[in-house]
Amino acid sequence: MPIATAVDVAVDSYLRHVAVERGLAANTVAAYRRDLGLYTAWLGADFVESPSRPITDLRAVTRQHISAFVQHLGLRAEFPLTAASIARVLSTVRGFHRFLLDEGLVEADVAHDTKPPKLALRLPKAISIEQVTALLAATDGDDVQRLRDKALLELLYATGARVSEVVNLNVDDVLVEVFDSVRLTGKGDKQRIVPVGSFARTAVSDYLVRARPVLSARGRSTPALFLGLRGHRVSRQNAWLIIRAAAERAGITVPVSPHTLRHSFATHLLAGGADVRVVQELLGHSSVATTQIYTLVTADTLRDMYTTAHPRAR
Repeated sequence: MPIATAVDVAVDSYLRHVAVERGLAANTVAAYRRDLGLYTAWLGADFVESPSRPITDLRAVTRQHISAFVQHLGLRAEFPLTAASIARVLSTVRGFHRFLLDEGLVEADVAHDTKPPKLALRLPKAISIEQVTALLAATDGDDVQRLRDKALLELLYATGARVSEVVNLNVDDVLVEVFDSVRLTGKGDKQRIVPVGSFARTAVSDYLVRARPVLSARGRSTPALFLGLRGHRVSRQNAWLIIRAAAERAGITVPVSPHTLRHSFATHLLAGGADVRVVQELLGHSSVATTQIYTLVTADTLRDMYTTAHPRAR
């Protein structure tokens, strides 16, 4: 069994810190582990573009090393990373070096001033209200599978939830009988209460009464809200397949995923006049800047409508 180096020990300490003290989700911690694996492997390799020989002491890392690492990610011969992926890895590395400084393991935060590559503006892909209506109509039916699919898709669009938030719901998280809402657990185990509209409430109620008991009897007892045909909790992959099948039945030719419904939820709310900070709370975004990208989508829609409708717009 290989002996852990000082770098390995520091990485493990940081991952415990973000998992326990900051309460980050397991998937986020796993992503941090992969990012730092790239970083520490690069530090320890005998590579041509290194400003110095391989590094085993984190106190020897300089700003030049961080910059060279960022360049390496985009230029490496095998699987060069996109600008967005490089920015994510650099964010992890910067957090790691802040931790090292706070713990007194290094004397300076050498990663603080390193800038990520500029990202191309990527607008969220939403579908129209008419397409959403067709998608939801494609789940109509009285069998247990269609009742479940209808409830799942209606709830995704009604709440703008991430697919992981919906498939992780338990029956007790559904508060429609009292508050007409649902309790979602987002990133970092942060909980929020999101209202549920009448269509989703009806679909979920029908599913709970007519379909879930049948599905539950096929497997072991579980608190999960949405169950597969064998009685187990529906997975994210299952949810993706359910939506893709509904999109095909609805004749929607553009790609549709669970996140499409989240984007559509935000875009349609803002187009309908909702305040961006309200949408931020509903989506569970920690920063309003993340939500404001949707305002660009609605601005494009308004511009198109103006150009089409105004007699002197063209």
